Amino acid sequence: MRTMVVAVVLLAGGSASALAAETLSWPQFRGADSRGVVQGTHPTDTWSATENVAWNATIPGRGWSSPVVWGNRIFLTTAVSEGEGVEAKRGLYFGGNPKEKPKDPRLWKVYCLDLESGEVLWDVVADRGVPKYGVHIKNSMASETPVTDGRRVYAYFGNVGVFAYDFAGKLVWEKKLDPVKTRFSWGTAASPVLYDGRLYIVNDNDEQSYLLALDAETGKEIFRVERDEKSNWATPFVWVNEQRTELVTPGTTRVRSYTLDGKPLWELGGMSSIAIPTPFARDGLLYVASGYILDKQKPVFAIKPGASGDISLAPDEASNEYVAWVRKKAGPYNPSPLLYGDYLYVLLDRGFLTCYNAKTGEEVYGRKRLPGGKAFTASPWAYDGKIFCLSEYGETFVVRAGAEFELLHVNRLGEDTLAMSTPAIAGDRLILRTDQGIFCIAPVSAETKSK
Repeated sequence: MRTMVVAVVLLAGGSASALAAETLSWPQFRGADSRGVVQGTHPTDTWSATENVAWNATIPGRGWSSPVVWGNRIFLTTAVSEGEGVEAKRGLYFGGNPKEKPKDPRLWKVYCLDLESGEVLWDVVADRGVPKYGVHIKNSMASETPVTDGRRVYAYFGNVGVFAYDFAGKLVWEKKLDPVKTRFSWGTAASPVLYDGRLYIVNDNDEQSYLLALDAETGKEIFRVERDEKSNWATPFVWVNEQRTELVTPGTTRVRSYTLDGKPLWELGGMSSIAIPTPFARDGLLYVASGYILDKQKPVFAIKPGASGDISLAPDEASNEYVAWVRKKAGPYNPSPLLYGDYLYVLLDRGFLTCYNAKTGEEVYGRKRLPGGKAFTASPWAYDGKIFCLSEYGETFVVRAGAEFELLHVNRLGEDTLAMSTPAIAGDRLILRTDQGIFCIAPVSAETKSK
């Protein structure tokens, strides 16, 4: 994604204030390039519930969407039940399907917080109603991460609609969407992406899956393309490569790539039966992964640009003209892989970290246990030569980046913490969301603490 570049053009023609906002931007899920990597100024690598916490803020309801940041503003979404909420359960297990349809109304809300203080600058109710479908006990009704272009924030709730607000919290436009049934009523989670004035949304469900493009200025539908897919939860990716710009959409049946006008370019079979991780690209290769825990097929693909038609591998192939390499049993279930330096890191839900050569797919080290790490849903991130892996128990395992596995330390927020949201990063601040609210992790001096 090149959201930041587009936004800087939209803002003040490249003025100093716009450039300052850009340096403090994390405009979508996993950042501007969907990779979760920070260069230059970065947060501390050590924290706890009390150490290096600049502030924390309580947000009502439940939402596993990531925060996004532009300048001094943090945006996030939540769904507030007007009845009794259902307590989430950590770990990998069966039986998380909703037992009955929701009965109590929900408030789907958008929040704006001040980056420096955590003060709530505004909050708005995007919609209110009784949901037609429930969600998996580990999901929420606000799991899609919003996206911002520096002028507006676009909040998407999969079974409700899309809502565009200016930075003062005024509704600019809205587009309601019909609720759709997902597999076992697990709910929705794929986030929107924004590119060149268009908002792209993939809604893969058990009724009629589709790719939708909306005009970011007006909310007007530009196109809607039906997809031969059932329920999936993977956020799409805008791949700007040396030959063209394309929209990559992982799925169970196929990975499919489209032009920005919704025309099919290429497709690739061989995915897991559930697609969740988000694609990303670097150095001329596109990385796509899926890895449902009960499947034998759990691939990580590295794909070259310029493909057309069906580029699926034959059963005995490990590469072809457009598939640079594949690791057929390496894919993660929930967390997206991480490319940092020369290495591709894969965090598995049950607490193992693996490492591969990003250009060749060769294994650098096999499964290394994160000691005590029981379950992982959030995607890893990296800065300052370190890999960060946040468990559902609020523990962040800090691993040295490189060819040798070395656990440096573990940052703990408390044993009662539930964490499934991937953090946002803005300068030296890590914005970390848990079931208890938002933690702003930043270096805190003794002088600051005494005030």
